Amino acid sequence: MTTARDRYHQLYVSSVDDVIRFISRRVPDTVVEDVVAEAFLTVWRRVEDLPADPSQARAWLFGIARHCARNAVRGTSRQQALAVRIADQPRTSVHAGAEASFDSINTRLDLATAWRRLAPDDQESLALTVFDELTSPEAAQVLGITAPAYRVRLMRARRALRRHLESTPAKEHTP
Repeated sequence: MTTARDRYHQLYVSSVDDVIRFISRRVPDTVVEDVVAEAFLTVWRRVEDLPADPSQARAWLFGIARHCARNAVRGTSRQQALAVRIADQPRTSVHAGAEASFDSINTRLDLATAWRRLAPDDQESLALTVFDELTSPEAAQVLGITAPAYRVRLMRARRALRRHLESTPAKEHTP
């Protein structure tokens, strides 16, 4: 029989790196460790509520982490709340001897510009699926909504991103 301590340990080991990345995109670097620690402390305090299914437990943890992040940013600028920083994402490697094309660089710049134009809720919806690799039911659980409601939000966020990409001048970044 698995004890509450064992379940907590399994969740921690399997999710801590993902939670750190998740929180890193939502709060200033100076408070990431504190927010992650607060999230896992909350999970420990509520370990009896920890879902038995690992994917549900992960989504439950992300919901708690998201709540902790929101609490952390309330004291800082509202504009920074829930802003996902694309610049923190690892860059794709360039093979030895190959040069990155201007088109590739312009595409990344256009994407970053379009991302900044998105509403925070749209950024959040896209980030949960793209960066955090959560399924619709898991992302919905993080947000405290139903899976169909999340899918609608995701569809709207994708449309908004597409609109912003299409409205970004292609030549804006060329030297």
